[in-house]
Amino acid sequence: MTKATYFETPVRVDSRYSEAEQAERRALGLPPDAPAESGLISAPPRLGRKVVRKRAIRAPQVLNEAPDYPQAVSFSRGLCVELEGGVTHLFLSGTASVGADGATLHPGDFRAQCWRTYRNLTQLLESELATWHDVVRCTCYLRDIERDYADFNDIRTEFFRALGLDPLPASTGIQVRLCRSDLLVEIEAHAILESSGG
Repeated sequence: MTKATYFETPVRVDSRYSEAEQAERRALGLPPDAPAESGLISAPPRLGRKVVRKRAIRAPQVLNEAPDYPQAVSFSRGLCVELEGGVTHLFLSGTASVGADGATLHPGDFRAQCWRTYRNLTQLLESELATWHDVVRCTCYLRDIERDYADFNDIRTEFFRALGLDPLPASTGIQVRLCRSDLLVEIEAHAILESSGG
């Protein structure tokens, strides 16, 4: 079995595209009726602007790379965006109770999944020499907010209290249908770091 990479094009079982889909593909510079090759669309002119420096964030000891899933999903675990003036933003994608091999960990155990999610996010932050003290915002996705919010809030409160966070990150909780039926919680985070150098 070949491992999927970020740049592989998913193969469609049904290669027929509707007329509307073909028109939209054409408008984007893609072949109307066949999968696009990697790098087909060239980058537009920058109009004199600098490109923001960015790179993927990884923590392979606890969490696989998203494009390594058998379905080759197209996102990074996180992005590090370095701005002029020594300010860095870390954007961590929705992260769940997934292990280094990509398997769901602790199916059916909301509390264990929640702790593993925080562990994965902590490792992603640490890979960039950041901590939860740098996190300014979290978006928390729960499969069943009515059933699990009290447990989620207990765990989050204990974890953030143990870290001594003050002020707490801004946060939003949303009930959603997550990408896998056995995942019960997913959290994304945004951290901002300022370099200590001049």
